[in-house]
Amino acid sequence: MSERPHRKTVSGIVISDKMDKVVTVQVEALKKHPLYRKYIRTRKKIKARDAENSCKVGDTVKLMETRPIAKTVRWRVVEIVKKA
Repeated sequence: MSERPHRKTVSGIVISDKMDKVVTVQVEALKKHPLYRKYIRTRKKIKARDAENSCKVGDTVKLMETRPIAKTVRWRVVEIVKKA
C-alpha cells in the first residue's frame, strides 16, 4: 500500500485478532497533565483492517488512517513492525 502524505500514522500492539479481517490494536501515548505537569500514559483501542489476516496477538503494527470501512473501522494495517 502506498504512503500518503496527509494521513495520520500510529503504531501499537495487537490485542485481539478474533474478527475476520479486523484486528484490535492498543495504542499508547504520553500526555502531560495541564495543571500538575505530570506525564500520564493514555491507552486507546483502535480497530483496524487487516485484509490478509496476517496479524496475531502481540504483534507490533503500524496503522494508517483511511476512509470508513465499517461502522467502527477507520484504520488499516500498513505493516507488521515486529512479530510476537
